[in-house]
Amino acid sequence: MLKDIPQLVVENIIIAVVKEPGDDGEWIWNVYLVNLYNERIEGVLVSSKGYGNFEGRDVRTTVLRHLIGELDPQDYAKIEPIMTDVFGLSNEYWVSFYLNKKMYDKKYIFLPESIKEENFSVIPVLKKKGVMIR
Repeated sequence: MLKDIPQLVVENIIIAVVKEPGDDGEWIWNVYLVNLYNERIEGVLVSSKGYGNFEGRDVRTTVLRHLIGELDPQDYAKIEPIMTDVFGLSNEYWVSFYLNKKMYDKKYIFLPESIKEENFSVIPVLKKKGVMIR
């Protein structure tokens, strides 16, 4: 029976962490969702959490849920700001959405210390430098 369930693979969604100037001139880090599909995705929901070991003890952040709703083709949406304090943890973003009336989901994990400027590349559609997972 499990063989009858289609295995839907997410291929054209990016989660990116971008360093950009804030309103007060200070640098801030923001997390974005980028839709590289040529179709609108709907019912977009992102949950985020951090976990790992900090100073010899296990740490877990609060799970946050973000309703994005719809995202047009070749477009992006800001999910949340992220504090540099959690860069030493694994930062997980679980994205679910509908495309052509089928539900897709995928987990994206930024490993500890992977969010840093030496790992920057230009994010498609967003056209800003940051760290991304596709």
